[in-house]
Amino acid sequence: MNGNGYLHHPSSIGILACELYIPSLYVDQSSLEIYDNVSKGKYTIGLGQQRMSLCSDHEDICSLCLTVLSRLLDQTGLHPKQIGRLDVGTETLVDKAKSIKSVLMQLFVDYDNTDVEGVDNINACYGGTAALFNAIHWIESSFWDGRYAVVVMGDIAVYAKGNARPTGGAGACALLIGPNAPIVFEPGCRSSHMTHVYDFYKPDLSSPYPVVDGHLSVQCYTSALDTCYTHYCKKALMNIESQSNPLSIHEINLSTFAAILFHTPYVKLTQKSLARLYLNDIIRACSYIPNVLIEKYKNLDIRSSLNNKDLERDLIEHSRELYEQKTLPGLYFSQNMGNMYTPSVYYSLFSFLSSQSNEEQLYDRRILLFSYGSGLASSMYSVVCRKVHESRFTLAQIQKSIKRARHILDYERIELTPDLMDKLLLEREKNEHKVPFIPLQPIETLKSDDIYLKSIDKNHRRYYEKFLRNDNSIEKNKEDMNRSIQQLYTEYFQNHKMNGYTN
Repeated sequence: MNGNGYLHHPSSIGILACELYIPSLYVDQSSLEIYDNVSKGKYTIGLGQQRMSLCSDHEDICSLCLTVLSRLLDQTGLHPKQIGRLDVGTETLVDKAKSIKSVLMQLFVDYDNTDVEGVDNINACYGGTAALFNAIHWIESSFWDGRYAVVVMGDIAVYAKGNARPTGGAGACALLIGPNAPIVFEPGCRSSHMTHVYDFYKPDLSSPYPVVDGHLSVQCYTSALDTCYTHYCKKALMNIESQSNPLSIHEINLSTFAAILFHTPYVKLTQKSLARLYLNDIIRACSYIPNVLIEKYKNLDIRSSLNNKDLERDLIEHSRELYEQKTLPGLYFSQNMGNMYTPSVYYSLFSFLSSQSNEEQLYDRRILLFSYGSGLASSMYSVVCRKVHESRFTLAQIQKSIKRARHILDYERIELTPDLMDKLLLEREKNEHKVPFIPLQPIETLKSDDIYLKSIDKNHRRYYEKFLRNDNSIEKNKEDMNRSIQQLYTEYFQNHKMNGYTN
């Protein structure tokens, strides 16, 4: 026991509950193909993307995180004093010193709880995973005081006009972390690969856009995937053997897992990634691999095969069934929201969980996750779904929360035309560091209880307010709502152009 009377080593630490933020605006990728005058299917097939989330000027990274955390507290019924740690993962910075976590403390100070550990974690798309690991480590440590941890991660991913713009997106999530969880992070089953490289970075602090070496970034991602999988398999097998597991697993391979999920900058990369792991299993001569493939590739040097497109196509075909069973069910949010940076891999987990008709299908199933952040930092780890007893935090409740988000995704979003998207993103770029600033875009896109950016004063201090909808306009049918918002945005940009005014 520690000094507070709590066990040093609580068991089954993992995700107790979750809440997801779905931005109200999106652009259709097939419409974007026409607008950009590119070949049909370049974005929808070549990238595998269907829609891309957009944020209005009422939404910044702090408003996304405030909203999703507020909803988590409301939906779970937790009192803010029950939270002892709050970690944030993001790469969308609005301040070089003040953390987003400190902004989120607005939700705690009114309840006289300032004893909340944790700050922001930053390394491209890996920050959310770093935040999650920190929360788990705190609960495992002698400093744990018996309270829950919360991890909030989110980003607004925007790119300059051109080939990279369709790989943008936005989203945020909040995870409640604690013992006796229905989704448990397997102890001892984790590997990491960290190194120094300039594949994607943001050196210009005056610009929201990254510097990207796309070819190098894919190479780094694939190399990190190879390394993490090799080390994960060794560690996981040692962990199982040390526990004298009655299942007598003699080998860790892709067939071990119910799902294999990846950080997803764009959907097509996940198919190539699954094929790459399949190649690793071929070279390891895993028991489920056909002998003909083992013979075919037995002399292949995996390190020299990174750029072999013929090999990649062959492996995609051989691993297609595995991909459709274990990876594709985890891609619904990414296909329809785009790249969310830090929460990306966790939205893959949410997608997979919601694809199962009931929680009992998931009990005792293992899920493999790969998290990657450019620069670079990467980890591979696994979770196990379990039936919990004497707890209000269940797998069924998590699925219910995810399905609420999917309903918003499918039925409550508003489509913007590509030309309006361009104007919206151009205005965001121009107003990136403008003070004082008051958002003026149509506020009708917000949902009741969303926390939104109200203003920024001349000293760059940001002020937020909860949006309370006074009418039932959200109940309009989707077609009428789309038409109404499209018209409001069209008029908004026309008025600003006539006045030569951008706030």
